[in-house]
Amino acid sequence: MKLTAGICTCVLTVACSRSPDSPPAPPEPVTAPSPGARPAALELDRLDPRSPVPLLPTMAAHQKQNMRDHLVAVQEVIAALSTANFAGVEAAAQRLGFSESMGQMCTHMGAGARGFSDQAIEFHHTADRIAAAARERNAGEVLMALGTTLQACTSCHAVWKQQVVDEPTWQRLASARGAAP
Repeated sequence: MKLTAGICTCVLTVACSRSPDSPPAPPEPVTAPSPGARPAALELDRLDPRSPVPLLPTMAAHQKQNMRDHLVAVQEVIAALSTANFAGVEAAAQRLGFSESMGQMCTHMGAGARGFSDQAIEFHHTADRIAAAARERNAGEVLMALGTTLQACTSCHAVWKQQVVDEPTWQRLASARGAAP
């Protein structure tokens, strides 16, 4: 048990060594794609066997921003847990957890891909278990629940990829699934 605690301490120390208040500088914006970039992107898409989640460009950008925020929340869970700040763990986990508005957003985002919404909603429910363990002040259970939540992340990313589509295509695909807005 002491070995496990020591390993967790080392992992948490390394994971939390960078201050969450100092994000890296954003990369320089790319103003124009390089010649041949579109055929290369098509080839990459062809080689990627994951199932597409059709999204409008604004939806895709919003989804990516949410996923980046999920990563920040995971970092905050780990940082708070490393100092036994269970209130901080709970607060960060609640940002990952399920809410009615989050459920509606997941349903909307996955309207064109059968099964995506259910998997996304289940991810948020796994994060609820992190908050519950934090309320019990149980560090081991927080870590177990965090591991389950991260497994939900990796499982989703292993199955799904974004597919940016135009409005008529998204409407057609969402309507075919019975979920058009």
